[in-house]
Amino acid sequence: MEAKTDVLLGLQWGDEGKGKIVDFLTPHYDVVARFQGGPNAGHTIEFENRKFVLHTIPSGVFIPETINVIGSGVLIDPYIFDQEVQSLKSSGVDLLQQVLISRKAHLILPAHRLLDAVYEKAKGKEKIGSTLKGIGPAYTDKTARKGLRVGDLELPGFPNRYQNLREQHLQIASLYDSNPEEVVIEGLPFKEYEEEWLKKLETLNRFKKTDSEYFLNQALKSGKSVLAEGAQGTLLDVDFGAYPFVTSSNTTVAGVCSGLGIPPSEIGKVYGIFKAYCTRVGSGPFPTELFDETGQRLREKGHEFGATTGRPRRCGWLDLPALKYAIMLNGVTELKMMKADVLSGFSEIKVAVAYRVNGKETNKLPFDMDRTVIEPVYQSFEGWNDELEKAKTFNDLPPALKNYIRFIETETGVPVSLVSTGPDRSQTIVK
Repeated sequence: MEAKTDVLLGLQWGDEGKGKIVDFLTPHYDVVARFQGGPNAGHTIEFENRKFVLHTIPSGVFIPETINVIGSGVLIDPYIFDQEVQSLKSSGVDLLQQVLISRKAHLILPAHRLLDAVYEKAKGKEKIGSTLKGIGPAYTDKTARKGLRVGDLELPGFPNRYQNLREQHLQIASLYDSNPEEVVIEGLPFKEYEEEWLKKLETLNRFKKTDSEYFLNQALKSGKSVLAEGAQGTLLDVDFGAYPFVTSSNTTVAGVCSGLGIPPSEIGKVYGIFKAYCTRVGSGPFPTELFDETGQRLREKGHEFGATTGRPRRCGWLDLPALKYAIMLNGVTELKMMKADVLSGFSEIKVAVAYRVNGKETNKLPFDMDRTVIEPVYQSFEGWNDELEKAKTFNDLPPALKNYIRFIETETGVPVSLVSTGPDRSQTIVK
């Protein structure tokens, strides 16, 4: 019987906890496939007193029986990929057997990271808060039809194509009065970093390359179950996020089809991950952001610092208009609530149930959020003091938390099927 592709993606500005839930769900799937983004992702997984942060490799690698696919819509930086591979060596994961890489996945070149740094510096106060991983310039080359792909590494003309594209990038950088030798990447001057990058291609070349669209569609036809893993979050989607403070890919369910080569008719369940509150890294609109002690308390209690950049995350209350927007765009069938434990100890919890814009209430996100004065309309809820470590079932949760969850279910019309009560794999309640 032909199977469907279930999808797991973030419904906020990223950092929702997708890695943990992919790891938790993986035993139910034969294949886990990343469909977009690149090493700007930081998917954290904790179990048995060990902690891993994955940037490119799918989060299903800790279940030996599962095949993990890096899809065509993903960007790969060989330098960072090598770092991931080396960090996972001691964990006993047989990556060469478990990970397949699409030949059509694009490469992030050293000069892409150089351009990323140059562009961001040139923006001055208008910075978008890039992770400086070369994501934007790499996707730019992809759409300009001059990017280099993983499959190109297997062809004899790769060195010449690499040098030609490199020279184009350096010419662009020179227009910004930028000396490439002064740009530091991963703690190394550009030239030294480039030398290391070229060496790291050896690691990437050891992995099995595949025409992933054929592999995945055949897997579905043969009855194998597939879980598509998203990176970043819906509100960072290049088309539907608060542009220009977005990433450079489609982070919504539509990105599954374009990033993996799976037709829309093969999409099954859509799992939407959201935090019990909101966070954001980098610049851009954030209507419910808290600048007071409550925001700082959320940051400290939730350990809200970027897994990829280490930057402190901006924190605020749950934003229902934004959450409903993300649910609508993705056709979410189940919600997964993360970090419920972080809200323990707050006497009052607020939720933005609407926006007030120009004196009028609305549930829609304004076209130009960054230039629109948005006043959140809050509804208050009783908090809870109970710590959640001992909770094993939904009935074990504090009544105030259960009321909070039921309110979200009622407002969104989508069931909350899972509640995370801590960072570890075991701290997960299925409702």
